[in-house]
Parts: sequence; structure tokens; C-alpha cells
Amino acid sequence: MSLDKHDVEKIAHLARLSIQEDDIPHYARDLNNILNLVNQLSAADTNDILPMAHPLDAHQRLRPDAVTEVNQREAFQAIAPKTEAGVYLVPKVIE
Repeated sequence: MSLDKHDVEKIAHLARLSIQEDDIPHYARDLNNILNLVNQLSAADTNDILPMAHPLDAHQRLRPDAVTEVNQREAFQAIAPKTEAGVYLVPKVIE
């Protein structure tokens, strides 16, 4: 696939970019190089390759899922303007 002047102008229009007339050949060459690289990468055989979440074989250190704070709901709700049945009451903001 090869991009010409018309294709570059259309891409620039769709991307809402303003490019100079004398820069169009440079953009065409660069975009063609990018598309050629994508075609080369698409041609690589990846059937036996497992997808990776990270290029390094690193594991995230996880902390135990345990409660570390005491429940202070009553103390916090005692100073709240309005509460009911364990929830905070706030003014209606959507009409």
C-alpha cells in the first residue's frame, strides 16, 4: 500500500491538521514507512507465542487482604449534619 498526495491531504483533513503543500511529500514518505513497518510486523509468525502482560518476568507483591482500621462509622456520623440508617443524607443536586 502506498499513500500519495491525495491520501495525505485526506488524512490531514480528517485529523483536522493544517500542513504546508511542500511538506506533503515528507509526510507521505513517513506514513508509507510506518505502514511498511506494520506490514513487516504483521508477517511475523506469532502462533506459538504467548501474550505477555509485562516484558519482564516480575510478580507484583500483594499485601494480605485484611482490615487494618477499626470501624469508626458512629464517630464520623455523629458529627455529620444528617444521617439515616447508617448513610449520609445530602441535598438533592439533580432536578
